[in-house]
This record gives sequence, structure tokens and C-alpha cells, in this order.
Amino acid sequence: MTQTPRKQTMARPPLGPSTWPVWPVVGVLWLATRLPFTWQHALGRGIGRLFQRLGRSRREVTRVNLRLCFPEKTEQERETLLRRHFEAAGTGLLETVSGWWAPARRFDGHYTLEGVEHLDRALERGHGALLLSAHFTTLEFCARILSLHRPFAAMYRPNEQAVVDYLFKRNREHHTLGAIERNDIKGLLRALKRNTPVWYAPDQSRSGRQTELIPFFGIPASTQTATHRIARVSRAPVLPFFGSRQSDGRYRLTIHPPLADFPSDDPIADTTRINQVIERAVLEAPEQYFWSHRRFKARKGLPDPYT
Repeated sequence: MTQTPRKQTMARPPLGPSTWPVWPVVGVLWLATRLPFTWQHALGRGIGRLFQRLGRSRREVTRVNLRLCFPEKTEQERETLLRRHFEAAGTGLLETVSGWWAPARRFDGHYTLEGVEHLDRALERGHGALLLSAHFTTLEFCARILSLHRPFAAMYRPNEQAVVDYLFKRNREHHTLGAIERNDIKGLLRALKRNTPVWYAPDQSRSGRQTELIPFFGIPASTQTATHRIARVSRAPVLPFFGSRQSDGRYRLTIHPPLADFPSDDPIADTTRINQVIERAVLEAPEQYFWSHRRFKARKGLPDPYT
């Protein structure tokens, strides 16, 4: 039986002068969540095209990532994927705030969720579960849908922008059993000990002791190996969980069976295997992965492809 941890105390919203220009934007985004999802998708694509035009730095990071990960594609094919990615990112902005603020009834009929039985069976072991995900533009939206069916805790990464940080943390706490800061390994282990599923996305570039250069689409990438250690210490099964927006505008969410024979005695092999799982998910909806992140930075001894 999953135990429900005590809800965390909600922080007060930041209201200092530096945040004043941000709150009107937040208000407009809240209003956008009242629109039908099809309208949000159309508006989001337009926002994404604006992002692409104005965001020169992110546009170039995306171009480098696509060139490294898809060398078999022609330049025109990669440019098409780049455009579709920015449209997905713009749509993802509205998907994120809808995941936060849309009433539960709004999601009815807009998604399919497969594999919940895998999570239920995994929790019967009594060690919690790691819901292994990755940074897709639909991340918050799909997490909200899952929260309508099963309780779980969520990892989060603090943001330098005070309002953005507040909104991410507050809304993850509101819709889940608690938000766990990404470096709070003890908090993560406590949640697993309570037999709580934890939503976990270890795919972004990190530096530090718990990282190794692991291939991602064949390119060495600084990758955290902590999943191997967490699974060994907690004995929690690792279940891949991914969601994407389909061509008809509906969402497909899948919880896969636990990774067999995981963890092994080899953290490098285990982390390589996780990257391969994420690669397969990316290939199902490549435009919806966060290609604007500098995935191949902080690689000790290797050149920075973004300079």
C-alpha cells in the first residue's frame, strides 16, 4: 500500500519589483488555458515560430544537437525538424500551464493511458518505483494526466527566475504527493521507502561526481549515473514512462514494464541502457524532445560543440 507523505507547506509567491513584469504574462497564460485544446495547439505553434525567429541562441543550440544526433538526415530535413521542434516548444508552453491550471474534466477524451497495471504490480513489492521519463515538451501535461489516475511524487529542478521557480514547485506540489529537489537524494530515497512512485527525468547534461560520458544518439554526453545507485540502494523498480502529442491532437501516455535485470553491477552499462530507452522514446516524437538544451556541454576532455 502506498503511503501518502505529508503535504509540503506552500511557499508564498515572489512579489518583489523584479517580478512585476512577469506576472501579467502569467495572467495571460492562465487565460489561454480556458481555450479549447485545439485552439491552444494552434496558438502554441504560432508562439513557437516566434521563439524560433527571436531566439537565435536556442535556435543554434537546436541546430547543433540535430546535426550531431541525426547525421543521416539531410540539412533540409533537419531544418524541417528544427521548425517543428520550435512549434512543439511553443505548444509545450501552453501544455505546461494547462497541466497546472486546467480543471480535471478538461482532459476527458483527450488521451489514452496504457500500462498502469505495470505500476500497480511494481508497487506490490513495497519499494516504491522510479518512473523514468525525459524532458519532452509535453512533460507537465502528461504528468498532470497521470496524477488523475495514480499518486506519485515529482522531482524538480530549481529555476533562476523566481516566478518560474515558484510556479513549477507550487504546481508540482499541488498535483502530486510532493516536489523533491533534484539534488535531494535523501528525500527521493525517503519517498521510495514509503512505497511512493517518483517521477524522474535524468536525461539533461550534468557535471559532478555522479556523471560519466555516455553515448546519446552515438555522441558522448555528460550523463548522471545516479539512477543505477538509487535503484540499488532502494531496490525500487525502474519503469519507463513517456507521453507524446499525436498527430490528431490527442495524447498517448505509456507506462512500460520495469526494466529487467536492473540494476546490474555496472553503472556505465546501466546508464547506457537508460539512454537507449530514452532514445527510442525520442524517435517516436522527435520534434517534442527538448533539443534546445545544451545536451553535449560539460564534457571533460572533449570540445564544446556550441562554441
